[in-house]
Amino acid sequence: MKIRTRLTILFTLITATILLVFAAIILFSAQENREKEFYALLKKEAITKANIFLNAKVDSKTLQNIYRNNRTTLNEVEVAIYKPSFKLLYHDAVDIDVVKEDKAMIDEIAKKGEIRFYQKDLQVIGMTYWFQGKEYVITAAAYDGFGYLKFYNLLETCIIVFVISIALLFLAGRFFSKKAFEPIVKMTDKAKMISATNLDLRLDANESKDEISELASTFNKMLNRLENSFDSQKHFVSNISHELRTPLSAIIAELEISTHKERNNEEYKIVILNTLQDAKKLAKLSNSLLDLAKANYDPSEIAFRTVRIDEVLLDARQQVQKSNPEYQIAIHFENDFEDDDQISFNANEYLLKVAFVNLFENGCKFSEDHQSLVSISFEGNKIELNFSDNGIGISAEELEYIFNPFYRGSNKIHADGNGIGLSLTKKIIQLHNGEISVFSKVNQGTTFTVRFHS
Repeated sequence: MKIRTRLTILFTLITATILLVFAAIILFSAQENREKEFYALLKKEAITKANIFLNAKVDSKTLQNIYRNNRTTLNEVEVAIYKPSFKLLYHDAVDIDVVKEDKAMIDEIAKKGEIRFYQKDLQVIGMTYWFQGKEYVITAAAYDGFGYLKFYNLLETCIIVFVISIALLFLAGRFFSKKAFEPIVKMTDKAKMISATNLDLRLDANESKDEISELASTFNKMLNRLENSFDSQKHFVSNISHELRTPLSAIIAELEISTHKERNNEEYKIVILNTLQDAKKLAKLSNSLLDLAKANYDPSEIAFRTVRIDEVLLDARQQVQKSNPEYQIAIHFENDFEDDDQISFNANEYLLKVAFVNLFENGCKFSEDHQSLVSISFEGNKIELNFSDNGIGISAEELEYIFNPFYRGSNKIHADGNGIGLSLTKKIIQLHNGEISVFSKVNQGTTFTVRFHS
């Protein structure tokens, strides 16, 4: 069942319940008022007839004839007058006697002063009445035909109004739920059109800032992330296929050439060295791709712990110099620190070391003296690292692209690389809620600035 139909039915049921409660209260009140009013009428009729009989001394037969004549057309009140000793003084119709008085009833009336009860459909009232210092007991009974007629008319009206109201409420609920869900229906139809081939489509979001607009905006933001992810994936697959193909093709070519004819040991050694060099490039590329994949993980899936920035830098320097003994890396503290908390923060040690290794290697391999300097400064809870070199620098036109995956600028002629290092480094820094920026001048050097919050 659709939400729109469910809401319509729920709205109708709730409203119907409220209407039923109101109708029940109205009918109950009407019944109570009818009963009280008729008891009051019975009491008035009983007193009137008692006055006529006792005071006006009207003949019993005359009163009985009036009662019998009126009974054929009206719901005439049947009255009986007794003495407290259960002596009958007057009765409108002894042969009919709807009340069926007995001594116990008369005694109860005399004791309580007044009683009220139903005799089948008839309402009965029994009361004491004093006249000229003497006590009398009077009973009066009648059927409230006019009162019941009004009550049943009210009941019929309530039923008709209830049925019509429920029908109108259902139609109104259907209409308004349709109007309320119209934007969602449009969003659904638009969302059905979105696929991997047209991720540029977006849902229409109005400016009312309501829940539906927020849903559309959230969905559009998700589509933006998906589109960026798809574009990155396409770009990544395109570049990685090219990057992997180059060393693999070189390895295959070297090996195929070496099999075409017999060669001496020196020539085979050259082939093996060339193949080994290409294999190392392939291994380095594979490691970079694995690190890039790790850096793209959800931060919640990566283990973080408190690490000292200086220890990570020392490990990174050791790793770089082990692979490249000619590289020289200096670590300099701009100011002293009082405790470990100043140089410690939550991080993934492995990924952070990968980022620092990339920055060290980048500075050393593009510098003639193969030197890189990192200066560390502290201010409050901020840690700032400046990775500097005196290398060939980066042109202003290329600076905005250096963090793009697989991008290699004009400096690629000076050193080998795959264009992943700086992109990977930026992802790792952002993963640690840090910032990275670069300042460079051609033939004067480059400085990468990294900022963390400890």
